Parts: sequence; C-alpha cells; structure tokens
Amino acid sequence: MNLSVYILAISAFIVGIVELIIGGILDLIAKDLQISISTAGQLISVFSLAFAIASPILLNATAKIERKKLYLWTLLIFLIGNMMAVFTPDYAILMLSRVVSAASASLLIVLSVTIASSIVKPEYKGRAIGVIYMGISGSLVLGVPIGMMLGNLYGWRAPFVLISFLTIVAMVSISLFLKEIAPNPIVPLREQVKALRHSKVFSAQMISVLILTGHLTLYAYFTPFLQSTLHLNSTMISIMYFVFGIAAVMGGGMGGWASDKVGTGRAILTIIPLFAVMMILMPIVTKASFVLFLVIMVMWSALSWAISPAQQNYLIQTSPETSDIQLSINNSACHLGIASGSAIGGIVIEQSSIMYNSWVGVLFVLAALVCAVYSITRPSAAAVGNMVHE
Repeated sequence: MNLSVYILAISAFIVGIVELIIGGILDLIAKDLQISISTAGQLISVFSLAFAIASPILLNATAKIERKKLYLWTLLIFLIGNMMAVFTPDYAILMLSRVVSAASASLLIVLSVTIASSIVKPEYKGRAIGVIYMGISGSLVLGVPIGMMLGNLYGWRAPFVLISFLTIVAMVSISLFLKEIAPNPIVPLREQVKALRHSKVFSAQMISVLILTGHLTLYAYFTPFLQSTLHLNSTMISIMYFVFGIAAVMGGGMGGWASDKVGTGRAILTIIPLFAVMMILMPIVTKASFVLFLVIMVMWSALSWAISPAQQNYLIQTSPETSDIQLSINNSACHLGIASGSAIGGIVIEQSSIMYNSWVGVLFVLAALVCAVYSITRPSAAAVGNMVHE
C-alpha cells in the first residue's frame, strides 16, 4: 500500500477528533465559559451543519486546483481554526473556530478519500478507502478518550493544542511524501440536486438524516448522561468512550458483513429496529445494573455504525450511475442529522431532563424506519440512474 495513503489516514484521524471531541468535554467548556450544557452542545450542531453545507460547495469551488496544493492550504486553514479554539476568549469566537474547522475538515475528508483511491492500483482502491475510514473510526476509539483525559488534566483547550500539533505534522508529511495530483472533473451542484428528485433516492438519503438525528440526541450529551444517571467520574467516562469506540468499529465491520450476506435491504430493516430498541432501553438499564447497561451500550454503539456500510451499499445499488453523487450527498445528509440531533438534544435538556433524550431520539429512528420501508419497497426505476442527465 502506498505510504501516502496512511499519511492521508492520519489526517482523517485528526479531523475525526475535532468533530467528536466536544461531546466528551462539554461539561468543561460549559463551566469555563459560564454557559449551559445545551448551549455548549450547539458547538457540535454548528460543526456538523457547516460540514454538511461546505462539503459540496467547496468541492466544486476548488475543482480546478491541483490536489496536493489544495490539501496543504486546507490543512493550514484547519490549523487556524483549531488555534482559534486554543486562544478563544469567549463562546462566540469558539463557535467561529468550529465553523472554520468544519468547513476545512469537510474538504479534507473528501480529498483524503479521492486522493487515496487515485494513487493506488485499481485492485487496491477499496482497501485504500478502507484505510481512510479506519483513520476516522480510529479517532472515535482513541482520539476522544485521549482528548477527554487531556481536557480533565490540563483544561478543555489542551486537546486542541494536540490537534494543532498533529496538523503541523500532517502538513510536513504531506509536503514531503505526496506527489502532485491533477484534479478530476466534478459534477456540478445543480446535477447533484437533480439526483434527489426520485422518491426512492430521497427517502434513502433521509434514512441517514433521521438515524443520526435520533442517535445524536443522546450521544451528543453522553458525558452528562453518564454523570447524572450512573454518577461516573471523568476516568470512568473516558473508559466508557473507549469501549463505545471499539464497539462502533466492530459494528461497522458487522454491518458490511450483514449487507453482503443478507442483502442491503434486509440488513437495513433489521439494524434500525434493533437500534431503536437499544435506545429505548438505555435510560431504563441505568437503574438496573451497570453490567446490563454496559451490554446495552455496546450494542447501541455497534448498531449505530452497522447501518453505515449497508446504507452506502444500498445507495450505490439504488442508483449505480450516480453513485459518486449519492455518496457525496449522503456525507452531507449524515452531518445534517448530527447537527439536528445535537440541537434537539439540547432543547430536551433545557425543557425537561437528560433522561428523556434517548426516548425523544427514538422517535426519529422510527421515522427513519418508515423511510427505509418506503424506499426499499419502491421500484428501481431505470430513470433513477439517468436523472442527472435529464
């Protein structure tokens, strides 16, 4: 495998940390900046919203720029965004830093995937893309717990110092080892939007939006949930995030296996109801036993990532001729769901109690199930693949 692929995976790892780390240090940020937990939670929403909006726009705006140069400039902007978080005097500047980081991160993820697949032999494309996504999932396993430990030891700004340092390392590595790469043609935004006109495709994309809305309603506030229900200290919470991350990576592999074995439709229609059941049980088992809670949490985590490979395979099968467009749109759809879920979760906390976040989230998961049933039962019209050319 080309060494540059692993360097790109490191960048993806760094980006993953930036997106997810806020959820683990919400309480520290809220206390230091004298804001509520729900207000701090909006830092997740704004990141995901900016990521979703910026991804297709920046990809098209930078279509003619040589890829290595673009990657380095984007890393520099990403570095600036994180340095803003390190030195921010208030919540407003921190919010702005999240927007800058998210916009640059959205382009870095897409560039990492496209560059990795273009610099290896055709028979290694799948593995190269897999390495990039291992970097992203690795940030969930290692990045968030390490960030939480740094935050608890040295303050919530410390993880952003580490991220800034790693970004500089990535810039030097990319500069030394990545060759210049000519840009590929990009499908115009207008053509991408056309691909959503078919009800089968649109409802398929809504599965991702609604699943992640439901998931983040609880996951975005998982630290305060663990503190208020199980009364765990910071060390135990870091361990819980580590366990969650391992289960999530395993779940992604299980979802891909299930998709291949039973088909994408059956996999999706099995995973979503099971995921809903786990979310219903989450608050209940906190009052039963810690061991039972741990089992349910592991299953919840695994199922939250198991849906991704099945969903992406389903989108490719639904519209093979527009598969690149579908996956690009799905990237934005996922982050819209993350933004919505963290925002809704904050409202639930403000209006009632964090104990209800999971149950409110289940309503969106069930809506995702309705979309899944609707999409899967629609006929695979030949027009789906030709929509972007109409």
